Amino acid sequence: MATSSKNLSTYSAVNLTGTGSSRFGVVVSEWNNTITESLYEGARQTLLDHGAQKENIEYYQVPGSFELSLGAQRLAQRKDIDAVICLGCVIQGETRHFEFICNAVAAGLTEVSLKYNKPVVFGVLTTDTYQQALDRAGGKHGNKGDEAAITAIKMLYDGE
Repeated sequence: MATSSKNLSTYSAVNLTGTGSSRFGVVVSEWNNTITESLYEGARQTLLDHGAQKENIEYYQVPGSFELSLGAQRLAQRKDIDAVICLGCVIQGETRHFEFICNAVAAGLTEVSLKYNKPVVFGVLTTDTYQQALDRAGGKHGNKGDEAAITAIKMLYDGE
């Protein structure tokens, strides 16, 4: 949803319906906590700005991005959760660990979404540097947490 201005917080209002009584589970990785908590604040505020009730936003923390899939599954299997937003940050290092984690998380979240037929949003930063992550967690490129929340809201729209 990024635009030519590279501000991730810019989005289209098409299919952006009110959240009403929708319940959101937000799974947040502890790893790179400064980044992930900023992503969470962006997502939480965006949900509130679009009508979500504070009590309908459930925060669920996991140790790292790899664990987002299991955290998402634990929330998605619940009948009282309508959409799950997963927030993490994986920064490229000197080894291939980055690739394995990113691929596993993307596949795992897709699997959970399809298994439970619920929106499970990939709000995981996959950057080369810590500064790039900061820039996308409330910095000069907006807050990807905003984008993840908007995606969750839009995915609740059933097209009818």
